[in-house]
Amino acid sequence: MTKLTKAEEEVMLILWELGEATVRDVLEQLEDTDTPYTTVSTVIRILEKKDFVVHRAIGNTYLYRPAVEKDDYVKNSLSGFLNKYFEGSFTNLASFFATENDISMRDLRKMMDDVKDDLKEDRKLERQEKREDRKENL
Repeated sequence: MTKLTKAEEEVMLILWELGEATVRDVLEQLEDTDTPYTTVSTVIRILEKKDFVVHRAIGNTYLYRPAVEKDDYVKNSLSGFLNKYFEGSFTNLASFFATENDISMRDLRKMMDDVKDDLKEDRKLERQEKREDRKENL
């Protein structure tokens, strides 16, 4: 998956939040109120070329929506970040943040417990999906 620029990510965050929007809708949500309409329009067209955004016409106006799920982009970006800077090791990442941010052992344990809970939930959902798929195939 293609890495987005800061401007592209900012627009995508808005589109993920709104679900569907015009250029003007995106423009109104930007933190930098001086951004020209044409700049936002250009960024959205670039996102379309990268297959991150699709549009539909309503009269003379285009409504844009994300073609990539936010979770998919986040997973891909974090995975790349983890591989690039921490040798693909979550332990190295956690250790770095713990050292740099003076995180207590209690906080580290809580983080690990939260991750374990999330993994259990993910596995549970995967098992449910497999069961449902098997039922549909019968």
